[in-house]
Amino acid sequence: MLESATEPEPEATEPPPTRREAENVTAPRFGGTVVTIAGAVATGPDLLRLVAVPVFALVAYRDIETRRVSSTVWIPLALLGAVLLCWDARLAWAAGGNAWTYEFLIPTAISLGLVVPIAYLFWWFGGFGGADAKALLVLAVLFPTFPEYALGSWTFPLAGPTNVGTFSFTILTNAVLVGIALPLALAVRNAAAGRIAPVMFVGWPISWDRVPETHGRLLSTPAGLSRAGLDLDALRMYLRWRGLSLAELRDAPERYRNPATLPAEPNSPTDGAVAADSQTRSDGGALESVADNETPAAESESETRPADYDDPWGADAFLADIDGSAYGTTPETLREGLEVLADEETVWISPGTPFLVPVFVGLVIALVYGDLLLGTLF
Repeated sequence: MLESATEPEPEATEPPPTRREAENVTAPRFGGTVVTIAGAVATGPDLLRLVAVPVFALVAYRDIETRRVSSTVWIPLALLGAVLLCWDARLAWAAGGNAWTYEFLIPTAISLGLVVPIAYLFWWFGGFGGADAKALLVLAVLFPTFPEYALGSWTFPLAGPTNVGTFSFTILTNAVLVGIALPLALAVRNAAAGRIAPVMFVGWPISWDRVPETHGRLLSTPAGLSRAGLDLDALRMYLRWRGLSLAELRDAPERYRNPATLPAEPNSPTDGAVAADSQTRSDGGALESVADNETPAAESESETRPADYDDPWGADAFLADIDGSAYGTTPETLREGLEVLADEETVWISPGTPFLVPVFVGLVIALVYGDLLLGTLF
């Protein structure tokens, strides 16, 4: 009886190399599939991406202190991100399979095709400042896919990648959640201090003498509290343009309401930053009826009120003289802010939340935990 022939068993095939295994071929100068630095194990590109953490910490600090971040900060990070993106592309291509399609190509397409337009549109419509938009653009290039770091028995991010797999989108959603939490924390702080007001979620009261060194927006107006008050950078621009300090303006408000006291040669208004380099002539202007060698007499309460002037405080003249806009300030907003600051001892201000701070916090949370929203809900 003939025995039936059996088909030979197929030879076992090895699975395609993973993205990190592929690094052993494409980046031999790192001496292996992964790199270990200070106990942290990751691919070369992922370790280099950690350079962004101290840089974003620095720009967040600068954003709090000066509200100014130089554009030159973003150029090296953008170049680094482009290099690492190409490096990851080679690793993913060498690994093939899901590593190329689902771990690299799709997340990168979402990062560049969604996060970048979001950053641009928010900047275009005024939701972001220029530095905020540039930060998100850099993150979209630098962190398109989820990195992975092993430290002992721990693997970070702890929650792992999301179904979307786009790390820059995770950073953005984390930043938004942090940005939402900050007003709530501010309201709790104000309530604990007994400061109950409609604007308690966005600001707090300070003494008038702190205003020249404070960033943000004046919430106090002659009609009450409002979120449409005077930008404090615009206030500093005005005072520098006139060569005045806020204390001098408060000492003689009736005098400086008169547009005849505007200086014949105004100073440079600078950009209104607290630390701006400004060399001003501090005469503040003089009344046309007062001789050069005379001292103006003290004003009485019965003297001309602002409604009697065509241009109280010289607000129209200031905005017409400077190059560009004083952060969207109108003459009426400037006058109302000056009226409040000339009389009130304590005013409400909103510091505004520098968005680079939530972005930095969102980046750190993303690297340690992952996606706060999706990682918690799913």
